[in-house]
This record gives sequence, structure tokens and C-alpha cells, in this order.
Amino acid sequence: MTLLRLAGAALVALALSACVPQTSADRPAREPEPPAARARPAQSAPTPTPSRPAGPPSTVLNQAGAGRLTGVRPGGDIAALAITEEKARSALAAFRLSCPVLLRRADASGLTRGADWAPACTAASTWPDRDARRFFTSQFEAAIVGEGTAFATGYYEPEIAAAPTRRAGYTVPIYRRPADLVEADLGLFSDDWKGKRIRGRIVDGKFVPYPDRAAIVGGALSGQGLEIAWAKDGIEFFFLQVQGSGRLRMPDGSIVRIGYDGQNGRDYVGIGARLRDRGVLAPGQASMQGIMEWLRTHPDQAPGVLNENKSFVFFRELTGAGPPGALGVAVSGRTTVAADAAFVPLGAPVFLNLDRPEATGLWVAQDTGGAIKGANRFDTFWGAGDDARRIAGGMSARGQAVLLLPKGSIVRLAGGGNGGAAARR
Repeated sequence: MTLLRLAGAALVALALSACVPQTSADRPAREPEPPAARARPAQSAPTPTPSRPAGPPSTVLNQAGAGRLTGVRPGGDIAALAITEEKARSALAAFRLSCPVLLRRADASGLTRGADWAPACTAASTWPDRDARRFFTSQFEAAIVGEGTAFATGYYEPEIAAAPTRRAGYTVPIYRRPADLVEADLGLFSDDWKGKRIRGRIVDGKFVPYPDRAAIVGGALSGQGLEIAWAKDGIEFFFLQVQGSGRLRMPDGSIVRIGYDGQNGRDYVGIGARLRDRGVLAPGQASMQGIMEWLRTHPDQAPGVLNENKSFVFFRELTGAGPPGALGVAVSGRTTVAADAAFVPLGAPVFLNLDRPEATGLWVAQDTGGAIKGANRFDTFWGAGDDARRIAGGMSARGQAVLLLPKGSIVRLAGGGNGGAAARR
């Protein structure tokens, strides 16, 4: 995200790590939990499977790099999706917020053009909230990328105790982005490196790696006046860094919100994966909560384990309604989902039909993440508070994803129309 975080759990934690180099819009990778590692809530009646045409799975290509877009096909009737009015209302509010960006930004997925969104955005501006579901069934068409087989994790906005100055009990510095942190766009040097970026600093005229977590924790940045605040608990702050944004609760009860403002360019390492591979986590302990418990009960080993993740995240103070996502607009709990912008147009509604009922429903793709890679890989945002922490920390869901694209998009992508309004029914 641009700034939100990570939470979660371990099957994926084993395999997931942030791609380096990553863009400044990426937030840290997350370590989600394997389905077997957490208790599931009581199951409600199963959500109907979205209808879609039969046929062989489509080949999925990186949409941004494909000369001819493939892998996208009709996803059936939107009216058949189990979209509730409540979810539709929250999605409509998020979609309205995204519209100004949708109309002017270049879609990295290649699936839409700015003008494609104009009719839906115009309609959204005056559409009555009480009839939100009909907005989506009338303004969009369903599409599936590849097999549509989705995997979803969760993230949230943590709140930790902090103080504005260093004092007894508050000794963990929360740093703003250092002025000497340099990001290099490798695409400027070779077409083969398009989209690749690295971070470091200039020392004696040479571009060198930036200090890693161990060096920064050890004082590499001390004395430079970079501290936004001082955290009370180093483990809580570590996981706030993983999430990428959060709230600082000051001793007087006031709240300061901080968001992702860069990373030191070092490889992200999922410590949950490391601990699991060493056999030190018991079955069911590989969630975010379980990892934190292990760290607290092994204080002598915890610093070394934390430093195995060489990535270190820097922050800036935030104002406004909520932490901004990759679109630059505030993300909404239980409504925003992070996706891979190479396959999902940012700002597009997405219906997820998952084996976790609380995550099934209509979402809006307003964010990205370092570990959120692939055509049907999603990260659901749950907001702030204890419930958000609990749900996000153990979210690991599988099912099907259906994109909602502006009407006429699929015909144009298939070569049957000229795009935009001309291809619209």
C-alpha cells in the first residue's frame, strides 16, 4: 500500500516475502496464516457460486506486459452474485471516492481506459444509497481472470502505545524517512529493467545498500532528529511496520496516525516462515498472534529473530479520514481490498466468494502490497480495533474472484469493439 500493513499467518508466510526491488507505492509484504492454523468461525449458509461459462481455464499473462491481453473472460451475471445491500452501500461509497483517480490514471492492468469509467462515475455521483446493489448490476459486467481461483489474506490498522519524546518505558524510535535514502529507477538505464527500483544511499560517490534492520535498531540513524515518536513495545512496533500504517496512542490519550513512507530497500523476510521451518511453532501457533506470543516467551531470542527481517519501514504523520491506499484515497475497513495492479484495475469492484463468510462479498480494489502478487491474490482490509486485529491476523481464505468492469470492456478486450462508449451496451 502505499501504506498499510500485514498480518496473518503461516502457510503463505512460508512462501511469501516482499519482492525487492519494490515501488514506493508498495507496502510491506504480509505473512498470512495457513487454513489449518486457525479456528474458523461458525459457518453460515454457503454463498452461491457465481455463474460463469464453462470452458478450459484461460492462460494468465501479466496484463501490463502482454502485447495482446488474454486470460480475461465473461464472469456470468452480476445479479446472480450474493451481493448484499449493506456491502453494496459501502462499496458504492468507496467507488465514489476512487472515481476522480480512476478517470485520469493509467490502468497498469491494461483492462480499462480512463474514459471507460466515466458513465459509472457519473451515475455514482447521484445514485441513491438505498438502491446501491442495482448500481453495480446496471453499470458493470462480470469478468474472470484466468481460473478465477482466489486466495485472500487480511490486514488492519494497528494501534500501539507511544510517546512524543523518549522517556522511561518508551525507548523504541519510530523514524521518518531519512533524507539520504535514495530510490533508483533502473528502467532509466535499460529497457530490460523497466519497473525495477532499488533503494540505497550515496557514500563516497558510490551507491551502496542502506543499513539493515539490525544496524538501524542498533543506532545507525540515532542523533539525526528523525524520530516521529517513541514506541513502548518493540514487538508491537515491528508488526505495525509489517502492516505499514497505524495509530500511536499517546500517554494523554491523543492519537497520532502514521503511514508508510518508504523502506530501506532490504529484502523482506517472513519471520513466521523461519520459525515454522525450525519447528519452534506449535500447530495452530503460526498466526500473527501466535508469533507474537512466541517472541514474548523467548525474550533472549526475539531480537535476533526480528532482525532476520532486514527490511525497515519509515513513516510519516497522516491527517484525514483514513490511511491512504495505492490510489491515494483513504481505504475503508471491510470494504477496501489490496490486489495486484498488473491484473486488477485499481478502483474496480471485486466480488469474492470465499470459504470465510466474513470475507465473502463485494470489495473495491484501492490498494496494493509487496506480497500481493498474481491474478487472483487479494488482501482484505479490516480497519482498526480488536476485531480487525483478530480477523486480519488469522485471515486465510480461498474461493473465487469476479471482477466488475465497466460495460463493454470484455467485448473490447476480445477485439469485438473499439473500446470506451462505442463498445458499451
